[in-house]
Amino acid sequence: MSTINQNRKKIDAIDKNIVKLLHQRGAIAKEIGKQKASKGEDVYNPLREREILSKMSGGKKVLKTEDLSAIYTEIISACRNIQNTTKIAFLGPWATWTHQAALKKFGSSGLFIPCIDVKSVLEEIDSGRAEFGVVPVENSNEGSVNVTLDLLVDMNLTVCGEILLRIDQSLLVKDAKNQILRIYSHPQGLAQCRNWLNKNYPDVDLIPAASTAEAAKKAAKESYAGAIASEAAAKIYRLYVLASAIQDGKQNFTRFFVVGTKKTNPTGNDKTSLVFMIKDRVGALHDIMGVFDKNKVNMTKIESRPTKKKVWEYMFFVDIEGHVADKKVKTTIEELNQLCAFVKVLGSYTKA
Repeated sequence: MSTINQNRKKIDAIDKNIVKLLHQRGAIAKEIGKQKASKGEDVYNPLREREILSKMSGGKKVLKTEDLSAIYTEIISACRNIQNTTKIAFLGPWATWTHQAALKKFGSSGLFIPCIDVKSVLEEIDSGRAEFGVVPVENSNEGSVNVTLDLLVDMNLTVCGEILLRIDQSLLVKDAKNQILRIYSHPQGLAQCRNWLNKNYPDVDLIPAASTAEAAKKAAKESYAGAIASEAAAKIYRLYVLASAIQDGKQNFTRFFVVGTKKTNPTGNDKTSLVFMIKDRVGALHDIMGVFDKNKVNMTKIESRPTKKKVWEYMFFVDIEGHVADKKVKTTIEELNQLCAFVKVLGSYTKA
């Protein structure tokens, strides 16, 4: 049996070879970047990156597939950064759940731009200061983030990706010995922990904040305050984790959109988000649902939102399986345009 020192020498030799291969990979990525530039192609290629990550399963396993995916996300991110620095706007400040979703999608290489609200994120893309933006769109327990949906209807941007992130909320404090008089968090964070808060802190003031990270920043400045945020926020703002996984629903996920200006190519595992407004006539919605059924397009989500332009007038947000370039999806949208007062495709993208 090899001794610890002998095994460490083996690991050192392997690490040396890994570093050598990573530099070789980076050199090839740099050359590909030049070839893309000469053809006017984008550095970010989600289809190619998904192909690489899909190869992480199979074979003799020692490391978990999700751990290999995390490692390769960073390798891809570093090589993409060699080609050109990707600028990604996100709902900040640092250590928000949106920030963590952006890191999960793009890796830590690149230029991340924290923004004060969802509108600011989308304006960064619209102005060209950022190539992509990451914004929350839906929580599995609390429903849609309406401000995101409303803004995507009004702005000329494209949803080009989605991210699913498990949300484990924690109660963070500056001093664990002090009494808690108030707790800050984003309204979604407070809602996700409603029952836990009623049971454990029924008499404290619950104060909404612009984000969970902003809540952590506030708690870091007050001796008798707490924040509901992530453990990542605890590390950045030097807070003590008083309780972990305090959300009421243990299957608590938030869905994020990756927003850009360019459409993505079909991958065979896609989803399309769209919005439509029905004409004011009897049976209009029934006829529209028939279009999806006739073309055998599977609808995975539908919800209504007031248009805010006319009383009792609603828009319907729909997610369907397939890409806008697929024949049956294309036919469906053409028929919707004939039946609806308004139709907008928000984007087609690879399923998370």
